[in-house]
Parts: sequence; structure tokens; C-alpha cells
Amino acid sequence: MPNSTTVKEFLLMEFSDVWELRVLHTIFFSFMYLVTTKGNILIATITTLDSSLHTPMYFFLRNLSILDACYISVTVPNSCVNSLLDSNTISKAGCVAQVFLVVFLFYVELLFLTIMARDRFVAVCQPLHYPVIMNSQICICMTLASLFSGLVYAGVHTGNTFRLPFCQSNVIHQFFCDIPSLLKLSCSNTFSNEITIVVSGLVIGGGCFVFIIGSYIHIFSTVFRLPSGADRTKAFSTCVPHILVVLVFLSSGFYVYLRPSAISATTQDMILSVFYSIIPPLFNPIIYSLRNEQIKIAIKKTIKRLSYQ
Repeated sequence: MPNSTTVKEFLLMEFSDVWELRVLHTIFFSFMYLVTTKGNILIATITTLDSSLHTPMYFFLRNLSILDACYISVTVPNSCVNSLLDSNTISKAGCVAQVFLVVFLFYVELLFLTIMARDRFVAVCQPLHYPVIMNSQICICMTLASLFSGLVYAGVHTGNTFRLPFCQSNVIHQFFCDIPSLLKLSCSNTFSNEITIVVSGLVIGGGCFVFIIGSYIHIFSTVFRLPSGADRTKAFSTCVPHILVVLVFLSSGFYVYLRPSAISATTQDMILSVFYSIIPPLFNPIIYSLRNEQIKIAIKKTIKRLSYQ
């Protein structure tokens, strides 16, 4: 077993030892990565270039799109390269960076989804107060607060994890570095780390989930009072998929991060990690934008403008 003072790199888990299956994994992940990054970059570009989309809703959508493009870029490209080259090593510094970025982006993603639920709640339930409650200054302050608190949150958890000595093994049973897998490698007591993760996860994740569900309950109650028609259908077609993505995002993340490290379920963890690291960035552009008529019109206008230049 590697000594805790000599562990300078870790070994990441492969999806399969069979070359053909590794190629299939690379093709599948690469396809999802390209679709996700192109979709999110397109939305970020359109909402920046089109002045009619310079509203609080699209301001947060642009932020979410940029965040999602970064989020999926932290794990998927490295996994694809490792599968093709049959090289599953990652340096300790690279592992630290990956853990920090995954936790930071996961945390900020959750806060952005919560803020966007709040934005929709105010727009539907308090439309007359919307310009005051969601003015540009408040939007910028909420974004900066999310990013700054995310840096602190990720820094605390990353520091707590890598202060531990790793002497059980250097094999991480995951396709990227994550805290639960690293805690299993430590030869010291990880009880305080696990308690910190559980408490912070339940307070922040649970609080955001309750806030999102509460916001949509109020939205649905308001929509039900509207006469049946296009407005009601539009509200449901946007809200229901958003709730489903939040449920998948939080339930998979909670299961992997809040479960005791003594419980081993390697393959299950790898599959579930896909649901909180790849699925939300992939589906968010579809839910929030590609089903949105204003975004579609803005895309057509931008394409026409560029074609005439």
C-alpha cells in the first residue's frame, strides 16, 4: 500500500477493461459533451447579443449556461482522454483542482437554479413588483454572492479532504476525483468530514430544494386560477421539467455525498455521478431555452443578421 507521504498521484476508475466498450464510452460522453457545450454557449451568446433578452430571467439563464459549460468540462473531457489513451492516472494537484471545481460548480449550480425559481415565482405571482424585486443591482448582487460563497464552500470542503493522510490505496473508485471516494482512501478518522458534508448538504441542498418546491407550488396555484389555455400549458411545460431536473440533480448528489463512506457501491456511484455532473448541464438548455419562443426568435434574428454581413 502506498504510504500517506508518498501518494503523489491517484488512479481513476475505468468504465470497462474492454477496449471496444471504452471507445463506446468515449463516443457517448464526447457526443453529450459537444451537445451540452454547444447548446450552452449558443444560449449565452444569444442572450448577450440580443438586447430584447437583457432581462433578469435571461441574465440568470446566461449565467447558468456559462456555468453548465464549465461544469461538464471539468470531468468529461478528462474521462474521454483517459479511456482512449488507457491512462487513468491523475496527479494530486490535478485531483485537488478537480474536487474544488466540482464542489464549487455543483454548489453554484444549485444556487442559480434556486434563484431562477425565485425569479419565476415573482414574475408569475407578483408581476407588479417584479421590476423592483428583481432589478439589475439585486441580480448582480445575488450572482456575486453565489460565486463568492461557492468559493468559500468549495475551499472548506477541499481543504478538509486533502488534510487527511491517504494510505489505504491510491485507487479512486470513480471516473473523476470526488470527496466520498477520497474519504474511503484515508487511514485516519473521517467522521468529522462526513458530519460536515451531511450537515452542510442538508442545510444548503435541503433548503434550496424546499425553496424551489415552495416557489413552484405558489406558481402552480396561481396558474390554476388562470383560464385554461396557452399560458397554463406554457407554465406547466417549463416548470415540470425544471422540477424533474432538480430532483435528479439533488437526489443523485445526495445519495453519493451523504451516504456513509463505509458503504461500498462503486458501479452505482459512477452511474449516479453521471446524473448530477452531466444530465443537468445537458437538459438545462433544452428546458429553459430551446422550448422558449423568445430564444428561438432571437436565434433566427442572429442567424439572419450574420448571413447578411
